[in-house]
Amino acid sequence: MNSAVEREVIQPEGLPEPLGAYSHAISVRAGRLLFIAGQVAVDEKGRIMGQGDLAFQTEQVFKNLGHIIQSAGSAFDRVVKFTTYLTRSQDLSAFYEKRAEIFADIYRNSRYPTNTLVVVEQLAREEWLIEIEAVAALP
Repeated sequence: MNSAVEREVIQPEGLPEPLGAYSHAISVRAGRLLFIAGQVAVDEKGRIMGQGDLAFQTEQVFKNLGHIIQSAGSAFDRVVKFTTYLTRSQDLSAFYEKRAEIFADIYRNSRYPTNTLVVVEQLAREEWLIEIEAVAALP
């Protein structure tokens, strides 16, 4: 089967291998877009970071996203879409505060990318409080 879409799987060093049948990121060369799988608060060895602490987990998730985005040759200012999953609605303000802190310099003179935020009962692992996926433009 011949596909008109050129895809490149991206597995950056410094992140654990995916826990299931998925890729951390896929770059679609036809549209110059990078699709990033939902990232959670794990370090390079797959250990859960910031157990019970939404602010800490948010920081780790954005660190992982940034690592993938940079590995693909893009940057946070080229992200066009986030989808955010939280497990506790009471964490909304903590999430917004931490995101504003992380992106203070990046989005200072522009608006944030689009974001869909969903509160879910649970993520794949009970310890995960947040998961974020993203779509970024490639240079």
